[in-house]
Amino acid sequence: MNPKYQILAADDDLDLVTLLSKELSRAGYQVTAAYDGAEAVKHVQKKQFDLAILDIKMPKMNGLDVLKYIKKHYPATKVIILTAFADITNALEAKKNGAEAFLDKPCDVDELLALMDRLLSS
Repeated sequence: MNPKYQILAADDDLDLVTLLSKELSRAGYQVTAAYDGAEAVKHVQKKQFDLAILDIKMPKMNGLDVLKYIKKHYPATKVIILTAFADITNALEAKKNGAEAFLDKPCDVDELLALMDRLLSS
């Protein structure tokens, strides 16, 4: 795994973002945290990310809108939707708008890391 990969983790759950940041950093990724959708877009406008992990339900701007923004302006950025609101409608909407993967919360960190490795090496 290349330690230069830039990851955006966006979720309004502070504890989850803290845990993700710690685990992904430990695995060698460079992680930027965002706590709402608008903040996620601001980070994307300032810095190029290899992969974004987005929650669907966030204040100010939901994860699907962030996904659409990323894919319109930075189509090479891979996106994983990570949500507690996993249903077929959200999954189809995420896939239709370019998400590479859709995971239910809580997810296993090792499973997430393996998925990220596959997406980033493809």
